[in-house]
Amino acid sequence: MKKIVTIIILALIAVTFVGALYYLYQKNQEDPIVYETETPSVQTIVKKTVATGSIVPREEILIKPNISGIIDEIYIEAGDRIKSGDLIAKIRVIPNVSSLQSAKDAVATAKINLDNEKKSYDRQKSLFDKGVISANDFDNADVAYKRAQQNYKSAQQNFEIVRTGTTSGIGSAANTLIRSTIDGMVLDVPVKTGNQVIESNNFNDGTTLATLADVNQMIFDGKVDESEVGKISENLPLEITVGAIENKTFDAVLDYIAPKGVSENGAIQFNIKGTLDKADTTFIRAGLSANASIILAKAKDALAIKEALVQFDSKTD
Repeated sequence: MKKIVTIIILALIAVTFVGALYYLYQKNQEDPIVYETETPSVQTIVKKTVATGSIVPREEILIKPNISGIIDEIYIEAGDRIKSGDLIAKIRVIPNVSSLQSAKDAVATAKINLDNEKKSYDRQKSLFDKGVISANDFDNADVAYKRAQQNYKSAQQNFEIVRTGTTSGIGSAANTLIRSTIDGMVLDVPVKTGNQVIESNNFNDGTTLATLADVNQMIFDGKVDESEVGKISENLPLEITVGAIENKTFDAVLDYIAPKGVSENGAIQFNIKGTLDKADTTFIRAGLSANASIILAKAKDALAIKEALVQFDSKTD
Protein backbone atom coordinates (compact mmCIF):
# COMPACT_ATOMS: atom_id res chain seq x y z
CA MET A 1 0.00 0.00 0.00
CA LYS A 2 2.78 2.37 0.91
CA LYS A 3 4.46 1.59 -2.35
CA ILE A 4 1.40 2.61 -4.36
CA VAL A 5 1.06 5.93 -2.53
CA THR A 6 4.72 6.68 -3.13
CA ILE A 7 4.32 5.98 -6.85
CA ILE A 8 1.26 8.33 -7.07
CA ILE A 9 3.12 11.14 -5.29
CA LEU A 10 6.12 10.76 -7.58
CA ALA A 11 3.82 10.78 -10.63
CA LEU A 12 2.17 14.03 -9.50
CA ILE A 13 5.54 15.63 -8.93
CA ALA A 14 6.66 14.55 -12.42
CA VAL A 15 3.45 15.92 -14.05
CA THR A 16 3.82 19.24 -12.20
CA PHE A 17 7.43 19.53 -13.24
CA VAL A 18 6.62 18.83 -16.92
CA GLY A 19 3.73 21.35 -16.82
CA ALA A 20 6.00 24.05 -15.40
CA LEU A 21 8.56 23.41 -18.12
CA TYR A 22 5.83 23.65 -20.79
CA TYR A 23 4.49 26.95 -19.33
CA LEU A 24 7.96 28.47 -19.31
CA TYR A 25 8.49 27.32 -22.89
CA GLN A 26 5.23 28.99 -24.04
CA LYS A 27 6.11 32.25 -22.29
CA ASN A 28 9.42 32.35 -24.10
CA GLN A 29 7.60 32.06 -27.43
CA GLU A 30 5.48 35.27 -26.88
CA ASP A 31 6.61 38.60 -28.39
CA PRO A 32 8.04 41.00 -25.82
CA ILE A 33 5.93 44.10 -24.97
CA VAL A 34 7.42 47.24 -26.61
CA TYR A 35 6.63 50.58 -24.96
CA GLU A 36 6.57 53.80 -27.03
CA THR A 37 8.10 56.88 -25.45
CA GLU A 38 7.54 60.59 -25.92
CA THR A 39 10.05 63.29 -25.14
CA PRO A 40 8.85 66.54 -23.52
CA SER A 41 9.41 69.68 -25.60
CA VAL A 42 9.66 73.40 -24.89
CA GLN A 43 6.55 75.14 -26.24
CA THR A 44 4.33 78.20 -25.84
CA ILE A 45 1.11 77.11 -24.14
CA VAL A 46 -1.95 79.26 -24.78
CA LYS A 47 -5.30 79.14 -22.99
CA LYS A 48 -7.95 80.64 -25.23
CA THR A 49 -11.59 80.77 -26.21
CA VAL A 50 -12.94 81.17 -29.75
CA ALA A 51 -15.56 83.61 -31.04
CA THR A 52 -17.14 83.56 -34.50
CA GLY A 53 -17.98 86.66 -36.53
CA SER A 54 -16.83 88.70 -39.51
CA ILE A 55 -14.47 91.50 -40.55
CA VAL A 56 -16.22 94.85 -41.06
CA PRO A 57 -15.17 98.50 -41.31
CA ARG A 58 -15.24 100.47 -38.07
CA GLU A 59 -17.67 102.94 -39.68
CA GLU A 60 -19.74 102.75 -42.85
CA ILE A 61 -20.96 106.05 -44.31
CA LEU A 62 -24.23 106.12 -46.24
CA ILE A 63 -24.34 108.85 -48.90
CA LYS A 64 -27.85 110.20 -49.38
CA PRO A 65 -29.16 113.08 -51.54
CA ASN A 66 -30.60 116.29 -50.10
CA ILE A 67 -32.91 116.69 -53.09
CA SER A 68 -35.35 114.32 -54.80
CA GLY A 69 -35.12 113.50 -58.48
CA ILE A 70 -33.76 111.09 -61.09
CA ILE A 71 -30.14 109.90 -61.18
CA ASP A 72 -28.63 111.46 -64.28
CA GLU A 73 -25.06 110.11 -63.94
CA ILE A 74 -23.06 107.91 -61.55
CA TYR A 75 -19.32 108.56 -61.42
CA ILE A 76 -18.17 105.69 -59.16
CA GLU A 77 -18.46 101.94 -58.81
CA ALA A 78 -17.87 99.47 -55.98
CA GLY A 79 -14.17 99.05 -55.19
CA ASP A 80 -13.11 102.58 -56.19
CA ARG A 81 -10.99 104.56 -53.76
CA ILE A 82 -12.17 108.16 -53.56
CA LYS A 83 -11.32 111.37 -51.72
CA SER A 84 -13.57 113.68 -49.74
CA GLY A 85 -15.32 116.02 -52.17
CA ASP A 86 -15.13 113.68 -55.18
CA LEU A 87 -18.27 113.51 -57.31
CA ILE A 88 -20.46 110.47 -56.70
CA ALA A 89 -23.58 111.19 -58.75
CA LYS A 90 -25.58 113.88 -60.51
CA ILE A 91 -29.33 114.19 -60.00
CA ARG A 92 -31.86 115.63 -62.41
CA VAL A 93 -34.61 117.40 -60.51
CA ILE A 94 -38.27 116.70 -61.21
CA PRO A 95 -39.82 119.94 -59.88
CA ASN A 96 -42.92 120.10 -57.72
CA VAL A 97 -45.63 121.87 -59.74
CA SER A 98 -46.89 123.93 -56.81
CA SER A 99 -43.41 125.09 -55.77
CA LEU A 100 -42.54 125.85 -59.39
CA GLN A 101 -45.64 128.02 -59.82
CA SER A 102 -44.95 129.87 -56.55
CA ALA A 103 -41.38 130.58 -57.61
CA LYS A 104 -42.58 131.76 -61.02
CA ASP A 105 -45.10 134.12 -59.38
CA ALA A 106 -42.33 135.48 -57.13
CA VAL A 107 -40.25 136.32 -60.23
CA ALA A 108 -43.21 138.18 -61.81
CA THR A 109 -43.86 140.13 -58.58
CA ALA A 110 -40.19 141.06 -58.27
CA LYS A 111 -40.18 142.24 -61.91
CA ILE A 112 -43.19 144.52 -61.26
CA ASN A 113 -41.48 146.02 -58.19
CA LEU A 114 -38.27 146.52 -60.17
CA ASP A 115 -40.07 148.34 -63.00
CA ASN A 116 -41.84 150.58 -60.48
CA GLU A 117 -38.60 151.40 -58.62
CA LYS A 118 -36.85 152.15 -61.93
CA LYS A 119 -39.53 154.70 -62.88
CA SER A 120 -39.23 156.31 -59.45
CA TYR A 121 -35.43 156.32 -59.74
CA ASP A 122 -35.55 157.97 -63.20
CA ARG A 123 -37.90 160.72 -61.90
CA GLN A 124 -35.79 161.38 -58.83
CA LYS A 125 -32.60 161.49 -60.91
CA SER A 126 -34.17 164.04 -63.29
CA LEU A 127 -35.23 166.21 -60.36
CA PHE A 128 -31.85 165.86 -58.71
CA ASP A 129 -30.04 166.88 -61.89
CA LYS A 130 -32.21 170.05 -61.94
CA GLY A 131 -31.43 170.73 -58.27
CA VAL A 132 -35.06 170.37 -57.17
CA ILE A 133 -34.43 167.58 -54.57
CA SER A 134 -31.64 167.00 -52.12
CA ALA A 135 -28.90 164.40 -52.48
CA ASN A 136 -30.39 162.48 -49.55
CA ASP A 137 -33.73 162.01 -51.36
CA PHE A 138 -31.90 160.84 -54.49
CA ASP A 139 -29.80 158.38 -52.48
CA ASN A 140 -32.96 156.85 -51.00
CA ALA A 141 -34.37 156.34 -54.50
CA ASP A 142 -31.06 154.82 -55.65
CA VAL A 143 -30.98 152.33 -52.74
CA ALA A 144 -34.60 151.31 -53.33
CA TYR A 145 -33.88 150.71 -57.02
CA LYS A 146 -30.79 148.58 -56.30
CA ARG A 147 -32.72 146.59 -53.69
CA ALA A 148 -35.43 145.88 -56.25
CA GLN A 149 -32.76 144.69 -58.72
CA GLN A 150 -31.33 142.31 -56.13
CA ASN A 151 -34.76 140.94 -55.21
CA TYR A 152 -35.52 140.28 -58.87
CA LYS A 153 -32.19 138.47 -59.33
CA SER A 154 -32.81 136.38 -56.19
CA ALA A 155 -36.29 135.45 -57.38
CA GLN A 156 -34.87 134.31 -60.72
CA GLN A 157 -32.21 132.19 -59.00
CA ASN A 158 -34.77 130.63 -56.66
CA PHE A 159 -36.92 129.79 -59.68
CA GLU A 160 -33.94 128.08 -61.34
CA ILE A 161 -33.18 126.11 -58.16
CA VAL A 162 -36.78 124.90 -57.90
CA ARG A 163 -36.83 124.00 -61.60
CA THR A 164 -33.38 122.38 -61.96
CA GLY A 165 -31.92 122.05 -58.46
CA THR A 166 -29.06 124.45 -59.19
CA THR A 167 -28.25 127.87 -60.55
CA SER A 168 -25.24 129.84 -61.68
CA GLY A 169 -22.86 131.07 -59.01
CA ILE A 170 -23.20 128.33 -56.38
CA GLY A 171 -20.54 126.01 -57.86
CA SER A 172 -19.92 122.78 -55.91
CA ALA A 173 -22.74 123.60 -53.48
CA ALA A 174 -25.36 122.58 -56.04
CA ASN A 175 -27.89 120.11 -54.61
CA THR A 176 -27.81 118.08 -57.81
CA LEU A 177 -24.11 117.22 -57.42
CA ILE A 178 -23.65 114.53 -54.75
CA ARG A 179 -20.10 114.37 -53.35
CA SER A 180 -18.16 112.11 -51.00
CA THR A 181 -17.89 113.21 -47.38
CA ILE A 182 -14.85 111.05 -46.47
CA ASP A 183 -11.69 109.50 -47.90
CA GLY A 184 -12.20 105.78 -48.38
CA MET A 185 -13.41 102.94 -50.56
CA VAL A 186 -16.78 102.50 -52.22
CA LEU A 187 -18.29 99.32 -50.76
CA ASP A 188 -21.61 99.36 -52.56
CA VAL A 189 -23.59 101.39 -55.11
CA PRO A 190 -27.18 100.14 -54.76
CA VAL A 191 -28.67 102.46 -57.42
CA LYS A 192 -28.34 102.84 -61.18
CA THR A 193 -28.66 105.65 -63.67
CA GLY A 194 -32.32 106.44 -64.16
CA ASN A 195 -33.43 105.40 -60.68
CA GLN A 196 -35.64 107.80 -58.77
CA VAL A 197 -34.23 108.95 -55.41
CA ILE A 198 -35.80 110.59 -52.36
CA GLU A 199 -34.11 113.32 -50.37
CA SER A 200 -33.01 112.79 -46.78
CA ASN A 201 -35.02 114.88 -44.32
CA ASN A 202 -36.63 114.78 -40.88
CA PHE A 203 -39.39 112.47 -42.07
CA ASN A 204 -37.49 110.15 -44.43
CA ASP A 205 -34.07 108.48 -44.33
CA GLY A 206 -33.72 109.04 -48.04
CA THR A 207 -32.32 106.80 -50.77
CA THR A 208 -28.78 105.51 -50.26
CA LEU A 209 -26.64 106.33 -53.29
CA ALA A 210 -23.41 104.72 -52.06
CA THR A 211 -21.84 103.08 -49.02
CA LEU A 212 -18.32 104.29 -48.17
CA ALA A 213 -15.81 103.19 -45.55
CA ASP A 214 -12.18 103.60 -44.55
CA VAL A 215 -10.86 100.07 -45.16
CA ASN A 216 -7.69 100.90 -43.23
CA GLN A 217 -9.75 100.79 -40.03
CA MET A 218 -11.22 97.29 -39.89
CA ILE A 219 -12.59 95.49 -36.84
CA PHE A 220 -13.66 91.98 -35.89
CA ASP A 221 -17.37 91.90 -35.05
CA GLY A 222 -18.43 88.64 -33.43
CA LYS A 223 -20.27 86.91 -30.61
CA VAL A 224 -19.35 84.74 -27.63
CA ASP A 225 -21.51 82.43 -25.58
CA GLU A 226 -22.64 83.38 -22.08
CA SER A 227 -20.51 80.56 -20.67
CA GLU A 228 -17.39 82.26 -22.04
CA VAL A 229 -18.14 85.95 -21.56
CA GLY A 230 -17.20 85.83 -17.87
CA LYS A 231 -13.67 84.70 -18.76
CA ILE A 232 -12.82 87.64 -21.04
CA SER A 233 -12.16 91.33 -20.49
CA GLU A 234 -11.32 94.36 -22.58
CA ASN A 235 -7.78 94.85 -23.94
CA LEU A 236 -7.13 91.11 -24.25
CA PRO A 237 -5.16 90.16 -27.38
CA LEU A 238 -6.95 88.44 -30.26
CA GLU A 239 -5.68 86.22 -33.04
CA ILE A 240 -7.95 86.55 -36.07
CA THR A 241 -8.18 83.89 -38.77
CA VAL A 242 -10.10 84.68 -41.95
CA GLY A 243 -11.56 81.75 -43.86
CA ALA A 244 -10.78 83.28 -47.26
CA ILE A 245 -7.12 84.02 -46.38
CA GLU A 246 -5.20 80.81 -45.71
CA ASN A 247 -2.15 80.37 -43.49
CA LYS A 248 -2.30 83.86 -42.00
CA THR A 249 -3.42 85.28 -38.68
CA PHE A 250 -4.11 88.91 -37.83
CA ASP A 251 -3.41 90.53 -34.49
CA ALA A 252 -6.17 92.54 -32.81
CA VAL A 253 -7.19 93.89 -29.43
CA LEU A 254 -10.55 93.26 -27.77
CA ASP A 255 -12.01 96.72 -27.09
CA TYR A 256 -15.76 96.14 -26.68
CA ILE A 257 -17.95 93.60 -24.88
CA ALA A 258 -21.71 94.14 -25.03
CA PRO A 259 -23.27 94.76 -21.61
CA LYS A 260 -26.43 92.93 -22.70
CA GLY A 261 -26.79 89.54 -24.34
CA VAL A 262 -29.16 88.51 -27.13
CA SER A 263 -31.00 85.20 -27.30
CA GLU A 264 -30.15 83.17 -30.41
CA ASN A 265 -31.40 79.62 -30.89
CA GLY A 266 -31.99 79.24 -27.17
CA ALA A 267 -28.53 80.49 -26.15
CA ILE A 268 -27.49 83.93 -24.91
CA GLN A 269 -24.85 85.54 -27.12
CA PHE A 270 -22.80 88.67 -26.32
CA ASN A 271 -21.48 90.91 -29.07
CA ILE A 272 -17.75 91.70 -29.01
CA LYS A 273 -15.52 93.91 -31.18
CA GLY A 274 -11.78 93.98 -31.68
CA THR A 275 -9.64 96.48 -33.61
CA LEU A 276 -7.22 94.95 -36.11
CA ASP A 277 -3.58 96.01 -36.12
CA LYS A 278 -3.20 98.93 -38.56
CA ALA A 279 0.39 97.94 -39.29
CA ASP A 280 -0.80 94.89 -41.27
CA THR A 281 -1.41 96.09 -44.83
CA THR A 282 -3.13 92.91 -46.06
CA PHE A 283 -6.36 93.86 -47.83
CA ILE A 284 -9.36 92.20 -46.16
CA ARG A 285 -12.70 92.52 -47.90
CA ALA A 286 -15.54 93.76 -45.74
CA GLY A 287 -17.94 91.07 -44.60
CA LEU A 288 -15.55 88.09 -44.72
CA SER A 289 -16.29 85.49 -42.04
CA ALA A 290 -13.61 85.10 -39.37
CA ASN A 291 -12.82 83.43 -36.06
CA ALA A 292 -11.16 85.20 -33.15
CA SER A 293 -9.07 83.32 -30.63
CA ILE A 294 -9.26 85.31 -27.40
CA ILE A 295 -6.05 84.66 -25.49
CA LEU A 296 -6.90 84.25 -21.80
CA ALA A 297 -3.41 83.21 -20.64
CA LYS A 298 -0.06 82.39 -22.24
CA ALA A 299 3.07 80.64 -20.98
CA LYS A 300 6.23 80.90 -23.06
CA ASP A 301 9.10 78.37 -23.10
CA ALA A 302 7.19 75.85 -20.98
CA LEU A 303 8.16 72.16 -20.80
CA ALA A 304 5.18 70.35 -22.28
CA ILE A 305 3.87 66.88 -23.15
CA LYS A 306 0.75 65.77 -24.99
CA GLU A 307 -2.42 65.89 -22.96
CA ALA A 308 -3.25 62.33 -24.05
CA LEU A 309 -0.19 61.03 -22.16
CA VAL A 310 -1.36 62.40 -18.81
CA GLN A 311 -3.07 59.83 -16.59
CA PHE A 312 -5.42 60.89 -13.82
CA ASP A 313 -6.05 58.88 -10.67
CA SER A 314 -9.80 58.51 -10.29
CA LYS A 315 -9.45 58.19 -6.50
CA THR A 316 -7.32 61.24 -5.81
CA ASP A 317 -8.10 63.29 -8.98
